[in-house]
Amino acid sequence: MVEDIAKIPQPRIQVSSTETYSRNVLGPVYFELCNLRFAGQAEAPLPPGAVAPKQDQYIIASDEEYVMSVDVKFNNTPLTRLLLCLGMQVEICFSLEAIGGKAKDVDITESIVTVKDQLEYTIVHKGTPDADGIKPSFYAGAAVATVMPPEHPCSPRSPFGFGYIATVLVQVYEAFS
Repeated sequence: MVEDIAKIPQPRIQVSSTETYSRNVLGPVYFELCNLRFAGQAEAPLPPGAVAPKQDQYIIASDEEYVMSVDVKFNNTPLTRLLLCLGMQVEICFSLEAIGGKAKDVDITESIVTVKDQLEYTIVHKGTPDADGIKPSFYAGAAVATVMPPEHPCSPRSPFGFGYIATVLVQVYEAFS
């Protein structure tokens, strides 16, 4: 008798309030892209090199070290933790769009691989405008995130998701020797 009951398929709809169906066992996976930062490192320049009454982190000499960074925060579900542990690839394209002048747009890419039990990451690029090909001009800064599956034979070949954050305005000026 029990064997006969086991052969009957379970109903596809909930019939009473005593039934329980789990439709979201592993939970959704998503991330937040936030805190886009772009900052020069110089102190206030002395005359005649001063380009503003007070040196601003967004006014950068062509030979001055600067830092661009952005935060990526993943949600906390079992599926997110599994994917992070497997080592998802997070690629950030820092894009500087030239505003006026003869300067060209510049894209700089940094990437990381996720690790077990870490839900938040800061992706950083350090450089100088001269070394990165950023000519004196004004720029609008943005960051584009691409989250890709881990390197695994069972992983899909296409990205899992994208993110975008903007706008930081930056001025680069020719360094005085």
